[in-house]
Amino acid sequence: MLCKRYCPSEIFHHSLEHFRLPSELRGPWLCWSTLILSIAFYMVSRHSQELPTILDDAALSVSDRSAHLNALKMNCYALIRLLESFETMSSQTSLMDLDLGKGKKARAKTAHGFDWEEERQPILQLLTQLLQLDIRHLWNHSIIEEEFVSLVTGCCYRLLENPTISHQKNRPTREAITRLLGVALTRYNHMLSATVKIIQMLQHFEHLAPVLVAAVSLWATDYGMKSIVGEIVREIGQKCPQELSRDPAGAKGFAAFLTELAERIPAILMSSMCILLDHLDGENYMMRNAVLAAMAEMVLQVLNGDQLEEAARDTRDQFLDTLQAHGHDVNSFVRSRVLQLFTRIVQQKALPLMRFQAVVALAVGRLADKSVLVCKNAIQLLASFLANNPFSCKLSDTDLAGPLQKETQKLKEMRAQRRAAAPSAALDPEEEWEAMLPELKSTLQQLLKLPQEEEEIPEAITNTDTTEDVKTRIHQLLAKASYKQAILVAREAIGHFQESEPFCHMDPEQSEETRFLNLLETVFKGPAASTQNTQGPAGNMGPEQTDCKDKPSVSESGKSQENDELVKQEMLVQYLQDAYSFSLKITEAVSIISKMMYENTTTVVQEVIEFFVMVFQFGVPQALVGVRRMLPLIWSKDPGVREAVLNAYRQLYLNPKGDSARAKAQALIQNLSLLLVDASVGTIQCLEEILCEFVQKDELKPAVTQVLWERAIEKVPCSPLERCSSVMLLGMMARGKPEIVGSNLDTLVSIGLDEKFPQDYRLAQQVCHAIANLSDRRKPSLSKRHPPFRLPQEHRLFERLREVITKGFVHPDPLWIPFKEVAVTLIYQLAEGPEVICAQILQGCAKQALEKLGEKSSTQEGPKDAPMLPTFLLMNLLSLAGDVALQQLVHLEQAVSGELCRRRVLREEQEQKTKDLKEKNTSSETTMEEEMGLVGAAADDTEAELIRSICEKELLDGTQVLAAFVPLLLKVCNSPGLYSNPELSAAASLALGKFCMISATFCDSQLRLLFTMLEKSSLPIVRSNLMIATGDLAIRFPNLVDPWTPHLYARLRDPAQQVRRTAGLVMTHLILKDMVKVKGQVSEMAVLLIDPVPQIAALAKNFFNELSHKGNAIYNLLPDIISRLSDPEGGVEEEPFHTIMKQLLSYITKDKQTESLVEKLCPRFRTARTERQYRDLAYCVSQLPLTERGLRKMLDNFDCFGDKLSDESIFSAFLSVVGKLRRGAKPEGKAIIDEFEQKLRVCHTRGLDAVEDLEVGQGGSQRAASAKKPSTVSKRHQHLASAASSDGDFVTPKPCRIAHRHQNTQQRVSKKKPRIVFSSDESSEEELSAEMTEDETPKKTTPIRRAPPRRHRP
Repeated sequence: MLCKRYCPSEIFHHSLEHFRLPSELRGPWLCWSTLILSIAFYMVSRHSQELPTILDDAALSVSDRSAHLNALKMNCYALIRLLESFETMSSQTSLMDLDLGKGKKARAKTAHGFDWEEERQPILQLLTQLLQLDIRHLWNHSIIEEEFVSLVTGCCYRLLENPTISHQKNRPTREAITRLLGVALTRYNHMLSATVKIIQMLQHFEHLAPVLVAAVSLWATDYGMKSIVGEIVREIGQKCPQELSRDPAGAKGFAAFLTELAERIPAILMSSMCILLDHLDGENYMMRNAVLAAMAEMVLQVLNGDQLEEAARDTRDQFLDTLQAHGHDVNSFVRSRVLQLFTRIVQQKALPLMRFQAVVALAVGRLADKSVLVCKNAIQLLASFLANNPFSCKLSDTDLAGPLQKETQKLKEMRAQRRAAAPSAALDPEEEWEAMLPELKSTLQQLLKLPQEEEEIPEAITNTDTTEDVKTRIHQLLAKASYKQAILVAREAIGHFQESEPFCHMDPEQSEETRFLNLLETVFKGPAASTQNTQGPAGNMGPEQTDCKDKPSVSESGKSQENDELVKQEMLVQYLQDAYSFSLKITEAVSIISKMMYENTTTVVQEVIEFFVMVFQFGVPQALVGVRRMLPLIWSKDPGVREAVLNAYRQLYLNPKGDSARAKAQALIQNLSLLLVDASVGTIQCLEEILCEFVQKDELKPAVTQVLWERAIEKVPCSPLERCSSVMLLGMMARGKPEIVGSNLDTLVSIGLDEKFPQDYRLAQQVCHAIANLSDRRKPSLSKRHPPFRLPQEHRLFERLREVITKGFVHPDPLWIPFKEVAVTLIYQLAEGPEVICAQILQGCAKQALEKLGEKSSTQEGPKDAPMLPTFLLMNLLSLAGDVALQQLVHLEQAVSGELCRRRVLREEQEQKTKDLKEKNTSSETTMEEEMGLVGAAADDTEAELIRSICEKELLDGTQVLAAFVPLLLKVCNSPGLYSNPELSAAASLALGKFCMISATFCDSQLRLLFTMLEKSSLPIVRSNLMIATGDLAIRFPNLVDPWTPHLYARLRDPAQQVRRTAGLVMTHLILKDMVKVKGQVSEMAVLLIDPVPQIAALAKNFFNELSHKGNAIYNLLPDIISRLSDPEGGVEEEPFHTIMKQLLSYITKDKQTESLVEKLCPRFRTARTERQYRDLAYCVSQLPLTERGLRKMLDNFDCFGDKLSDESIFSAFLSVVGKLRRGAKPEGKAIIDEFEQKLRVCHTRGLDAVEDLEVGQGGSQRAASAKKPSTVSKRHQHLASAASSDGDFVTPKPCRIAHRHQNTQQRVSKKKPRIVFSSDESSEEELSAEMTEDETPKKTTPIRRAPPRRHRP
């Protein structure tokens, strides 16, 4: 069979019969199908080899040509159909074997007998080779049938439909298909069919966009078929935008195709861009993105550079204008894409300089975009502008303002000099006349056409005027370009001076226009001008005039030089102006981006951090604010944000410029010291954490530590502040490696606590901070078996501390108090028996105070006058006593309790080792108790009870040192009129709060005094201090402070912003830690959202952000908050109410919460008392994220608010609900939305009764029309008074527990943690309930009529 020249048709008929067997019978015949494929391939190959000879045979008969044509068709048909069949089987096999994994290829080879993916390429190459032959001579008239071309190309499109064709392993097959179709396009007029097929495939096969882009690019470049690009683009451009909006898959395919095609062949695509512009106005954002991306690629690859022609420049400007316009697109993805494209353009320096300001302004404006993605890309664009700006490596607006002002002034002076020199320069009258001649002719012609009437002349010619006077006037008018007046004066002069030169020489043969022009020329140029042409160029010239003739060449060269300098100066000023404007925009962006530092999106925060790193490197002064602002992010729970902060500080500080390691270390220290200038305590703690991280990872070089020590011991010259900052940095590094300080402890003591006067308390304070890092209080990983690190009482450190504190006590230095506080803390952290040292310090200071008091009494003249102690001494004494009291408490509860526990553990372990094994087995109960941990728990309770007993009975007992200061402290606090010094009052109030922390009994006895001072003190610092103290007391003794909670909330409305900020911080901690009950008074926290101080408003926003994470907390509080804030007596204004509720209602995201709030808020329309409350309720409902079910709830409660819809603002609020629901409504839900809107409009125009008529007319449910008795609504409870206005109103609340049970308060608190209790869960008669009770709910529905037109509106 194979030896025959052509394969008989019966063989193919027989083969195809078997090949077309049902699928269940194909298995036994699989080898036969493979054989048929091999035969077909062989036949086509053999035939293609013979065809060149046959086609060259000029004597080929018609019958032989027909036989060869039939054989060609048969062979190709068989081969292509077999190819498609095997491809179909392969696709089905691959779909069934998606989960086979590793052995899929081997199983597929077993199923077919060969690897089909490797066999496709030779077949396609064979078909390509066949089409490259001149086979059209086999057809009549050399016209190939369209069916044959479609047969060959159809298998290519069938192969492209396979989803795996885009895989890398199928690259040879893709290239073979591309070449085959390329031959069909160039030789067989396949353009139209290919275009239609490509459009269809792009719509239905998502994976084909990159494959077809590669093919079309190859055809356009290598095959010269550029026209196919225009055809495909024309087809895409003619697609209806509305249809594409309903076909997202097709739009996605077209968008991907256009985007990648523009990247490959932008120059060819650019000629067809006008066809795609309609899609910029379409609804599908993907098509808009694709067209904009194509424009950007053309700007980058084709329209880039300064040597563009005018047409290309106009096209580029149009593309950039379009990109800028879509920076404000309604879709956030388009806005984001535009910013990304501009980022690429800026990075490749393809943006014209004249557009810098506009695009920067666009990026700065997009920083306020609602979309996080847009904000992120706007930050990236600004960072690209910084990295690729053509102005300067340092963009400080303050540094640029000086040179700009200087050069601008210089430019003004140059222009002034040029203007001054212009009149003095000899101007050529001939040139001036030629310049004015066209306009002069035009004016003269207009005057001559008009009838000669009496025209007004500014100054008529009088009899006293001479010809010279008139000539001068005409010359001046011509010089001023007053041509009409000059002509009128000349006309009058002709009649007035008929015999005088030059008005008498008027040639009658000339036209009137020519006569006037000659006259005016003679007057303007002067009499010499008329004879200039008749005389020689050097006639009648003296030597001086000859010299003047040669001077113009010199003056012209100087003039051109001056022009060049002026142009250069103008360019310099323009450059500085652009640089200054750019720096101002960057400064504006810095202030906006710094507020985005604490966004919830990690990627945005990372972009902000990277932006500030770049801005800092470019020397923008405000960048330091952002660098400091990112410091608290080191505590972020997100590891990506924390690592971004560490990387930022690595880039900014760990790689400074310098020639040597020492120079780099000095630069690093200098940069870190700048961060410490005016830094808050929080900033210092954050920087300490970062440096600790660097030290632990050995990222700080030893040279840094060496230079710091040299500056600390003044080995190198430095200022006192630099020395102090060096000690501070050493202390921060000691957290990571305590040996940095531990090995030089004596050196540090001598640095900060040396015997000198006056003492540098700032340096001494930082030395104490650095030494405190030796304590292991922050290292819980150490085993309890090891004793804590302590120094003996006789150590030089404590001797110097005691001496410095005691000596500084009698000197009025404001820095002594913060130093003393740190020193006392250090003593309790590191000393053995710190209470002894501090008792000695207290006694020494008290002794000095008594001595001063004795000196005062001895020097007083009047024996009856009481001796007076200096205020600062009393302030220092009370402050010292308060610090010692607080640190003694901390020492007992932490250090002593920990040491007792450690010793107990060691003792139990020792006893366990000495016990006999038999004794342990005999006591089963003890073993069980030990297994359950009851023994350890009982021991812990015993130790805690011991510490509590010491605090309650001993620390403030009459025999203790601290007890001696209590009467003095109470005397100062109870007598604000006698002790009116603000600093003394602040110190005394703070000390009283610290003393109250020790004992519950003492605290209970002094709470009324504390809250009286908190309420009545006129000093903001006292109220702020006491707010902190009472917050600490609420954590230590919650049952005692709980009755006073309303007074804590009252401070949130304090007139002093310092007190409001402190109160906000304290209440945030107490509420979030579940230490106080969250009642309706939390509305005071909500009021802080509109505080005029931005920091306080940000604090309140952060509080509600955190509270929203605690289950349904905000949902439960909202009814109470709405009631309190909309109360006409104690609420807020309408606009602030809207601001607050918009923020709070944004936390309601669950559908059930929304529906429940609708059910709670709608009935309140009936119980509201004022129109303002109606509007507030309507606004709250409009801000809820309603769904279809929520809308049904509103329809169920329509009678509650229907009669209020006559108010325009209430009606608009409910209409906004309809607008929101329509945006994402499903078709089945639109009916209920339309029904609700119809009810709203009818009720707004005709009243609630019209709604009932409407429902009856529509066959709706009948409503009861009979008159119903109004239900009796119970009276609402009155609000609590916010603050007492007199001392008589300030009554001590009743305690929650019996007085003699105070000893057990601390123990009960430690066992059971307080929980949040919401006011809506309590039945308090003192507060307004968030829900209507059963007796308040109307039992009968009273028809509500439309409100009368005389309703009052505010």
